[in-house]
Amino acid sequence: MNLILFEENEAALPLKKRDARAVHLVKTLHKKAGDEFDAGILGAKRGKGRIEAFNEDGDLFFSLNLTEDPPPRLDVTMLVGFPRPIQTRRLLRDLSNMGVGAIHLAGCELGDRNYLKTRLLSDGGARAALLEGAVQARDTMLPRLEVFFSLKDWLEKALPEVSDGGRGLIACDNVDPDGCFGDAPPAAGPLTLAIGPERGWSGRERLQLDQAGFRRLSLGSRALRTETACVAALAALETAKCFRPS
Repeated sequence: MNLILFEENEAALPLKKRDARAVHLVKTLHKKAGDEFDAGILGAKRGKGRIEAFNEDGDLFFSLNLTEDPPPRLDVTMLVGFPRPIQTRRLLRDLSNMGVGAIHLAGCELGDRNYLKTRLLSDGGARAALLEGAVQARDTMLPRLEVFFSLKDWLEKALPEVSDGGRGLIACDNVDPDGCFGDAPPAAGPLTLAIGPERGWSGRERLQLDQAGFRRLSLGSRALRTETACVAALAALETAKCFRPS
């Protein structure tokens, strides 16, 4: 853990001995009473925490001095064709770690509809993955996560918001693309980046993306894992300075 992150209502409570954060502080970082650690409140400031004392049960009492803003997030919405559940967890962690503003997962015609039924979305696993990514980045903010039944569903419900204000629209596509990510990048500003499932977008979905104003670009000739394509596309666009902090 690069940051010990607390919910707002936890700030005045001791950490239980078996809490993973307490275990990390004591067993991994070898912190003792009087020692400081990096800390933050979810959705708020970050800074330093200080271990004040341990009670007889081993619970940890701490104080917080939080004066720093979290790192700026990228003003980018990621639209991702719903991957396998085990990939979804890694994807949410990595996109949170990279600082995207919003993650939209959508069922796709060439993807498996059963992925939408993953318990990750209902048992707290998705939020845990987002938290893991934020903690790694020393961030206190989480991306907004939404799920859509299909690309058509996303276009009807989310496109009006994400395209507001001239937001750039880019779709990753290795079939008949307009170009590659290294060519003529969009001007810096808000961006929506769509990454399809590993089998790619269907012909109907490509037409829907074109009609919605997306520019379809290729990452190369290889079929990449969904999470790999997301990270590669983000890295390419960030290198080209296409993102503006939100």
